[in-house]
Amino acid sequence: MEEDSPDRAFAVNYQGNLSVTAFLKFIVNHSCRRTTIIKLPNYCTEKALEYVANECPRLKVLHVGDFNMSIEDIIPKFISKRKSLEMMRVGKLHMEEALTQIGLYCNNLIWLSAPYTDIGKDEASAIVTPLTKLAYLDLHNASFEKETLLMILKGCKMLVHLDMWNCRGFHGVDAEILELASHIPTFMYEGSIILPFYDKVNERTMFMV
Repeated sequence: MEEDSPDRAFAVNYQGNLSVTAFLKFIVNHSCRRTTIIKLPNYCTEKALEYVANECPRLKVLHVGDFNMSIEDIIPKFISKRKSLEMMRVGKLHMEEALTQIGLYCNNLIWLSAPYTDIGKDEASAIVTPLTKLAYLDLHNASFEKETLLMILKGCKMLVHLDMWNCRGFHGVDAEILELASHIPTFMYEGSIILPFYDKVNERTMFMV
């Protein structure tokens, strides 16, 4: 290990007593406020996320895992500070409040991933109305009715990729859905009714326009 290498500095400073907050602070500080991509570790703390929000003014990509229940309340506050976000992945627990803030502050968002979420008409409207630049939408394993999907297909005119495999709530892809999705180069879906006790998790159908 080189004497002045970042790895050596990391080892000297933290020497096995590493917390999530300490780790994120080290990464952010080393970037000199130029961090553009953050994937939050599982069980991230509010303190760590607040530090990222304040010290990463150029952040463009944020990945929030499903196991970050402790930061649910401050996700909206975080998003309101990061108007530069272009790509974001949110978990089921953060979806409702996160979408509201994304719609208000993240007009440059082009990629949104929200797997395992419940998408109602309010959530669909929060996606369709303000996110006019949205090109990539990942809703795999989400739950929504056909009417909600139609809202998304009619409203998201810039989509080039829509992933909705293994979704629940409607009876598969039909001619109406395929017609509305005809402008999307990559449309990934699973068709038939999905029973509660049987998930074809590894099966995907890809419809290439």
